[in-house]
Amino acid sequence: MKPARFEYERPSDIAGAIALLQREDIAVKIIAGGQSLGPMLNLRLAQPDLLVDITGLAELKHVEESSDCIIVGACITHADMEDARVPDVTHGALPAVARSIAYRAVRNRGTIGGSLAHADPSADWVASLAAIGADVLIRGPAGQRSLAVADFVTGVFEVALEQGEMVEAVRIPRISRSARWGYYKICRKTGELAQAVAAVLHDPEQAVFRAVIGATESTPVVFTDASSLFGGNSVTERPHALDAGLADQALAAAGMTDKLDRQIHVVALRRAMDKAMRA
Repeated sequence: MKPARFEYERPSDIAGAIALLQREDIAVKIIAGGQSLGPMLNLRLAQPDLLVDITGLAELKHVEESSDCIIVGACITHADMEDARVPDVTHGALPAVARSIAYRAVRNRGTIGGSLAHADPSADWVASLAAIGADVLIRGPAGQRSLAVADFVTGVFEVALEQGEMVEAVRIPRISRSARWGYYKICRKTGELAQAVAAVLHDPEQAVFRAVIGATESTPVVFTDASSLFGGNSVTERPHALDAGLADQALAAAGMTDKLDRQIHVVALRRAMDKAMRA
């Protein structure tokens, strides 16, 4: 298959890209790494009238580090994270996640902003960045606004972008050196979409104990305070064994009706926690 006909624009700055995105008379799509959109175009699952190529925008490759976070432009690639071309404020957590994404060829081109904007439930960044507590910085006609990753993803391939808006950057908070991090995904072989994904961050120094179950049938299941899930009474307390029943109930409440599917996701969460405790 080949894509349907479309127009192509390569703006010189973010303002130019936003101006193109505001057009209401045609269907407009942004393309960056194209690792998800490219196949969709070829299969004609996506048929935009106009493609806006943002790969040449220097603003979207900017990296800014501060004492409490790092802000990475939307066009930073998975390989940039994997190869430490971006300062790591997570003490190895995010480079490890990047390393697990598909294949090196995909990581060389795929972007962190594109992954979040595509909002595939199985995407590594969707679950891991939600667990770390990252924010998406959105740029549009009215200026910049931010949303937590967990709020930005509103459904399967659905995000909270309004007309004329685009992902500009991602703000990733710095975690403590004493923090424990675990990430685990279940898939049949390297490069395939995950059947289940789980991430756990326990950072008592910052009073954070967050767990996320991804690759669900909708949005990730986020436990902003996971202490009760692991037998504790506070976020500063050392976690104990996973309460599998409580995790199963949360998945059922989120709309996951298949019992085996829920069990696979609970296993992923348990293994993510095991990895965190061994860290």
